[in-house]
This record gives sequence, C-alpha cells and structure tokens, in this order.
Amino acid sequence: MPFLLKKITIERLSFLTTPHKRYLVTGGAGFVGSHLCIKLKQHFSSVEVIAFDNLKRRGSELNLARLREHKVQFIHGDIRNIEDLQAVPPFDCLIDCAAEPSVSAGYQDASQYVLNTNLGGTINSLEVARKYQADFIFLSTSRVYPIAALNGVAWEEKKTRFAISEKQSLSGVSSAGINENFPLPGARSLYGASKLCSEYIIQEYLANFGLRGVINRCGVITGPWQMGKIDQGVIVLWVARHFWKGNLSYLGYQGSGKQVRDVLHIDDLFALLQKQLSSLGSISGKIFNVGGGEERSLSLRELTKLCQEITGNEIPIGQVHEEREGDIRMYITDNAKVTEELGWTPQISCLQMLGEIHEWICQEEKSLVGILS
Repeated sequence: MPFLLKKITIERLSFLTTPHKRYLVTGGAGFVGSHLCIKLKQHFSSVEVIAFDNLKRRGSELNLARLREHKVQFIHGDIRNIEDLQAVPPFDCLIDCAAEPSVSAGYQDASQYVLNTNLGGTINSLEVARKYQADFIFLSTSRVYPIAALNGVAWEEKKTRFAISEKQSLSGVSSAGINENFPLPGARSLYGASKLCSEYIIQEYLANFGLRGVINRCGVITGPWQMGKIDQGVIVLWVARHFWKGNLSYLGYQGSGKQVRDVLHIDDLFALLQKQLSSLGSISGKIFNVGGGEERSLSLRELTKLCQEITGNEIPIGQVHEEREGDIRMYITDNAKVTEELGWTPQISCLQMLGEIHEWICQEEKSLVGILS
C-alpha cells in the first residue's frame, strides 16, 4: 500500500503590509518564480506582481493558468534582451529567479546561453532596477563554491550516505555544513561562475547606485510544480520515476547512491524572503547561505527508500560508477548566519516535501505524464 502522508500544519509568517507596491519576478513562470509570485499575491493582496519569463523550460507553460488564477500579470520576455525588460511597467522590487540552472549545460553546447542568461541577464535586470531605484533580491546558488574545494572536504562513509567529518583543514566548513567563509578560488562550472560573477556585479550596483539588495546562495529547492530533470530538480524526478515505475540510476561514486544534498521546501524559502523584504534596510548588501541544513539532507539511497514508502512502488536502480564533470560528493548548507541575523530556520521535513510532491503528481497526472515520466 502507498505510504499515507500525515498532514503537518506549519505556522506561516504573514505580514499585513509590504514595503513594496509592485514586484517584478524574473523567471516568473518557472518553479521558484511562479511560486513566489503566487505567494506574494496570497500574502499581500493589494500588491501588483509581474511574472516575466521566456518559457524556455518545458512545463513552465503549465504555470500560466496558475498565475492568471492568482491575478499575477504575465509578460513573455527574455532577460537577455534589455528591451524586453525596459517594456515592463515601473516596479519597486525585483526578485531575480531567472537562470539556466543546469550545471551540465555549461559543459555542452549551451555555454553561451548559460553566460548570456545568468550573467548578461542579471546585468540587464540591474540596469532596469537602477532606472526605478528598485530593491533587488537575487537567488544565487551553492554552486558558486569551487568543485575541487567541495570535494576536498574531509568525509567519512556511513551505511547509507557520505558524511562531513568533524575535523577539517579548510575554512568555512564544519559538521553543520558549508558557510559563507568557504574558500572561493577555483573552477566551479560555467553555471556557478556566471552566478558568482553576478554576485560581484550586484555588489557594485548596490554600492555605486544607491540600491538595496540581498544575495541568497541557495542549495536544492523543491516542492510541487517543479519540472524535475536529472541535472536540476532531482527530488521531483525521483518521486515521479517511482510513481510511473520509470528508470533511474545512481551516477558516480561507484554507483553507491551515497552522495548527499540538503533540501529546502519552496514555502520555507518564501518565509525567508518575507523576513528579508521587511528588513532590507539592515541587511542590504549581505550574502546568506540558504538551505535545508543537516536535518533536511538526503542521500540518493535514502531518497529512494522514502520514495518507495510514499508511492508504494519499488523500481530497479542502475549503477554508473564514474563521476560526471562537475559532480560533488556532498553539500549541506550551514544556515547559522541567516538564522542569527533574521531568526529564520526551515520548518518543512523531507518526508512532508516528498509527500506533497507525490500528492501533486497524483492530482496532475494527465498533464505531467509527458514531462516527468
């Protein structure tokens, strides 16, 4: 019998007012962007929210009806073209969710698209934000940290996962995970490099043009309405492949399935943004590592077990022993800085995340089968 998810009520932050009147969310039809657009309208009914997206990622078109339902304005445009952004009505806060998020894309023929979107698009977005003196929230990535350094973190092998060792020679890492002081020199993939360069440019705009903004280095984010793929959105993909009894493989590390990531529910990310939006005067210019942390981390092997329990299905898992370019053994976010400064901690467990994803797939099976199966 499929695992039955016990509903857990999570207390949500809810402010009666927001310091902004009109939000522009780039990448607004994507998983993160569409969710933030809808949550903004749900929490602040008086604000205007514009979702701006080129609809490149397959499945993003399914979010258009959801955006209309919540009275979010949609503009079809591309952040690579500044003329598209300049056509947007004036706004006072830009939330930058637009990106080519695949690490592997930069190793293939899409390198120019990665750079033009992730770096050029950020510069265009900043120019338009500068025009209106708008606040700027940037969703960066944990992939700004170099691959060799991450794989140089001392580790030990346990029954179902790799784990960070207590003793470390590198700065910015402990058993709690990676913090903002982790060393940055080294190669990190074109995806990571484009996001790090964007961080540097953002800091210059904030300093030179009087803008306010914050940078969030996010780990794995998940939840319903994510169109998961092997190279991005693996949590949803894993649930979906179990649901439809598809094919999966443990890639790299001798096919052990012990590589680990921490996982953050999209609602927990929105709870953080609520705090940041009301505190920009005191946190502007700061960088935060943002993720699920050790308590919300999973190896692929552990993820498989939960998916079996939730869907009631077991599928064969293949094994590929060799690592791919850009692979890392483990990444866990140390949230200490953002917790100390804003009092934010993630609330939603891995079990609830997976249960919500499974419930969504069950409800939307007909529209998702061609995308996720």
